[in-house]
Amino acid sequence: MIKKLAAYIGQYRRAAILTPICMIGEVFMEMLIPYIMASLIDEGVSKGNLGMVALYGGLMLACAFVSLGFGVGGGKFGAEASAGFAANLRSGMYRSVQRFSFSNIDKFSTAGLVTRMTTDVTNVQNAFQMILRIAVRAPLTLITAMVMCFLKSAELSSVFLIAVAVLSVCLGLIVRVAMKRFSEVFTRYDAVNASVQENVSAIRVVKAFVREDYENEKFSKAAKALYSLFVRAEKVVTLNSPVMMTTIYVTIIMLSWLGAQAIVTDGTLTTGDLTSLFSYVMSVLMSLMMLSMIFVMLTLSAAGARRIVEVLDEVPGIQNPAEPVTEVKDGAVDFNHVTFAYKQGSGEATLRDIDIHIRSGETIGIIGGTGSGKSSLVSLISRLYDVTEGSVCVGGRDVRDYDLTVLRDNVSVVLQKNLLFSGSILENLRWGKPDATLEECRAACAAACADEFIDRMPDGYETRIEQGGNNVSGGQKQRLCIARALLKSPKVLILDDSTSAVDTATDAKIRKAFREVIPGTTKLIIAQRITSVQDADRILVLDNGMVNGFGTHEELLRTNTIYQEIYETQTKGGGDFDRPEQMGGDQV
Repeated sequence: MIKKLAAYIGQYRRAAILTPICMIGEVFMEMLIPYIMASLIDEGVSKGNLGMVALYGGLMLACAFVSLGFGVGGGKFGAEASAGFAANLRSGMYRSVQRFSFSNIDKFSTAGLVTRMTTDVTNVQNAFQMILRIAVRAPLTLITAMVMCFLKSAELSSVFLIAVAVLSVCLGLIVRVAMKRFSEVFTRYDAVNASVQENVSAIRVVKAFVREDYENEKFSKAAKALYSLFVRAEKVVTLNSPVMMTTIYVTIIMLSWLGAQAIVTDGTLTTGDLTSLFSYVMSVLMSLMMLSMIFVMLTLSAAGARRIVEVLDEVPGIQNPAEPVTEVKDGAVDFNHVTFAYKQGSGEATLRDIDIHIRSGETIGIIGGTGSGKSSLVSLISRLYDVTEGSVCVGGRDVRDYDLTVLRDNVSVVLQKNLLFSGSILENLRWGKPDATLEECRAACAAACADEFIDRMPDGYETRIEQGGNNVSGGQKQRLCIARALLKSPKVLILDDSTSAVDTATDAKIRKAFREVIPGTTKLIIAQRITSVQDADRILVLDNGMVNGFGTHEELLRTNTIYQEIYETQTKGGGDFDRPEQMGGDQV
């Protein structure tokens, strides 16, 4: 894990190396000051020699300024290295997520990925800066101060050893308990982020059903659970301070007593030496305090680091073959005894033994009940998922043989939950073709019947779309997504229930435009309305992941029970329409 994360230091390696060097220089200068101070007291103050006071005082001042310079440098380089490291981590995770297949995305919740890129990376960033600065400074200060103490008085320094041993045991117990409790905190972060994300994205539904109080209560519970865990962990960490201060006071009292005896009775210690020992004892004990906080911070970051590496190490479930095919011959689509399950080896197949063959240029309607496998079926064509058994071919070649970019440029999908992005209408359309001209965009919008409402907007194609397309209606959003897909000039066009939010008349216009504008493109249309698929060349009826019927509208009306029931319900049972003239001009 450490090796994986270290690779993301990248171009900030120089700053990461200079930071501990500056810390070493700062500690060395700081440790010289008490040593010089002892000489100042003994050689200058005690003997009334102002010249020596000025000399040693000047040396102490010089050491202080040099130490300050090293400290500023360490802070600057440390901030640069840690912030750059965090930026690289976030970029690496984002790139990794972009390479994920749908099966990889299914493993991680959206809230979980957001937490990893924000909270987890921030904790790792803080820990990295601590490692570069405090983790170098604290042990170095501890060791140097102990050496200086023994140089002054080995006998009195034994007090340090006892204090360090006691403090180490106490802090070790505190850190051990705190580490366990902080580890529990991260399981709550995702719940809080999920609550926020879900509420904000569905705020219209929340307000429509007057569920603000319910959502507030749900979020409060998640926030309180996170608060309780933090408080439990922080209560343990706060014990650091009283344990540390008690140790410091006891040590100072012991040093004062023993030092006074050494000065007055034995004469083995000078006043300056005792003063410097007091400075060193503070340095030693504060170093231990810093080390304990480092352990706590590393505990916080270790859980986050593991979660970050999970994303970085996730191998995309779908990858390009070694020698990919870079040209799609035509729009023919073949399902050769396809079986598919979302979780490999689970035994729960979503699709079972699908064996159908679609000619290039055909229009295929797909209909069936909720959960029958319609969306799963078409997602295999553009290789959003891979089949479990059998094969899916486009243009006579297995989709697993194609370069992914080539395949998906030739198989254009308007997903059931398609979204628009922040930006202008024109920018959203050019997702389908980055170099598309305004005329090409207008033509695609005319085919998708989107020009009707775009021309009425004050800024036309420069009208800004808010995040998720929240400032346009569901039908307008669907038509823009269809136009975006048409701009790719695909050999296969898949509409996954993508006209459900438009009226039947507009639906009929879109299908008519498809016949006239892209007659050579293979079109697969998933729909809930019979009117949306009845004029297709053939209609596929799915039931419980299996083919229940495949034929023309007339053939299915004669032979397929499920299709007959859907037709009867919609035409005579008060479904989407009651009279033929409401079907947008299509024949029944």
